[in-house]
Amino acid sequence: MLSEPIAIDTDVLVIGSGAAGMYAAIEAARGGARVFMIDRSLIGRGGATIMAQMTVAAALGEEVPDAPRHHYDDTIAAGRGLCVEKLAQLLCQDAPACIHELDAWGVGWARKDGHITATAAPGHDRARCVYVDFINTGPAVSKTLRTVIARNKDIRKAGDICIADLVADGGGEITGAAGWHVSSGAPVTIAAKATVLATGGLTRLYRRNSASLNMGGDGYALALRAGASLIDMEFVQFFPIGHLAPRLVGMDPIMWDPFRYKLGGRLLNGRMEEFTSRYGSDEDGKYVLPRDLATYAIIKEVEAGRGSPHGGAYLSFEHCSAAALRAAFGPVIDRLAANNIDLTGMAVEVAPIAHYHMGGVVADAAMQTELPGLFAAGEVVGGANGANRLSGNAITEALVFGRRAGRSAGDYAKKIARRELRLEDARAALDLVGDAGIGDAASNRNTAAMIARLQAIMADEVGPLRTATKLERAIAEIAALAAELGERPPAANGGFDLQRLEWFDLRNMLSVARAVAQSALQRTESRGAHQREDFPQMLPQWQRHQRVRLAGGALQLTGAPAAALAS
Repeated sequence: MLSEPIAIDTDVLVIGSGAAGMYAAIEAARGGARVFMIDRSLIGRGGATIMAQMTVAAALGEEVPDAPRHHYDDTIAAGRGLCVEKLAQLLCQDAPACIHELDAWGVGWARKDGHITATAAPGHDRARCVYVDFINTGPAVSKTLRTVIARNKDIRKAGDICIADLVADGGGEITGAAGWHVSSGAPVTIAAKATVLATGGLTRLYRRNSASLNMGGDGYALALRAGASLIDMEFVQFFPIGHLAPRLVGMDPIMWDPFRYKLGGRLLNGRMEEFTSRYGSDEDGKYVLPRDLATYAIIKEVEAGRGSPHGGAYLSFEHCSAAALRAAFGPVIDRLAANNIDLTGMAVEVAPIAHYHMGGVVADAAMQTELPGLFAAGEVVGGANGANRLSGNAITEALVFGRRAGRSAGDYAKKIARRELRLEDARAALDLVGDAGIGDAASNRNTAAMIARLQAIMADEVGPLRTATKLERAIAEIAALAAELGERPPAANGGFDLQRLEWFDLRNMLSVARAVAQSALQRTESRGAHQREDFPQMLPQWQRHQRVRLAGGALQLTGAPAAALAS
């Protein structure tokens, strides 16, 4: 093994630095804790938040009468009977306070007549979604949180740290984490009185996805190996109108949603026909189709031979004048023109793209997991959104759950006089990070190609439309990839060793992919984002959650009535 690890000590360790991680760090420090925030990438510049261009759902009621109970009702309806009610209540109840706090910090929410303005979004019964502008909301939120953190001397931060495993003492309490510094290759241990997982979702598992490269389900895998349970892993949300063609450089592939909010973009098949009425919803010039139904409709049109040339559907704004487009989106029109896209004279092609994950780590309303000392925040938390997330709830969830996790972790840390991370408890992780006992054969694996194969398996077999045959094939192929990967990484080769980093990525991704596929195989119905073509009906007996945990190295699935987790 390598030399003695770099040893760091803190009150609260936050793993991940998107909106959830940054808000958790701010809140823990506000309570008096010393905070150490780490990330695989640059602090505050990885994950999903900074890529989110659109809106944040919160019942402010400044323009039209609203209240958290109405937001809650819409969240529950979108979740198809599977929302963990206490988490959904927290999400909706605390959202306005987070929006107002960000406003005080200078995020710059759009205003009209002196009030924070809100726009309509699919699934909401009224205009409720706030924004900075329609392509800059996520970056503005990230920048604001980064600024607050930079002014706080109690928050230390470090990028380029890959966590191999959480560390627990003999009683099962999480005492910190062990990993390595990617730039130098040096092993690292972090002793913490409380640890917050804020690592985001799993959409990197899919060939077409809207997330950054560090969204491979790391938090799920870390929690699973530490002994925590995961919930609702089968529910992967596909954004229906991810950009497909023509080529679009320097813009988010899910950017078309706000265009549809304002201007009612028309979904057309390859014959230039509107088609959503064939699948249970006639949009009639309005953007009302939930994401799961829109995804289903587009895929079915493609399967029927009525898709667009690149295998999706057309999105057309040709009914809008150039003046209307520029009035709504200003400089965005110039950025589209630089990509040779003129919306007044052409339709663009769109297709479903992996975007969000409703499942995740089991946590209560304090964001406490089943493991003492371990908390979760943001998308890594499972259950709040049930079987299908309501539009606009993603950044809301990051803010609300991040703030609550930071507060809870800080309170937990206050009860502990001193935290010791014993090297013997971290030995297995440090042995992986080091190079002890690693054979030369490991160096021959093409880990980049293996990641591409896994993404293809998930896209083709565990995508928006599933069958038992596809899922069984996926499980077998995932197992074969895991066997090929082996139990040990390639030998350490100094800093910036991408093959070694990809080995650790695959270790996590394969565990999470197996949890998604096995959960999907066991749920023999269609509900929300989980659509089984061999079981097309939503069945009342399946109004229950599935939990996944590791037992003897194997995944163990159990089901519980939804009401039991709501109590």
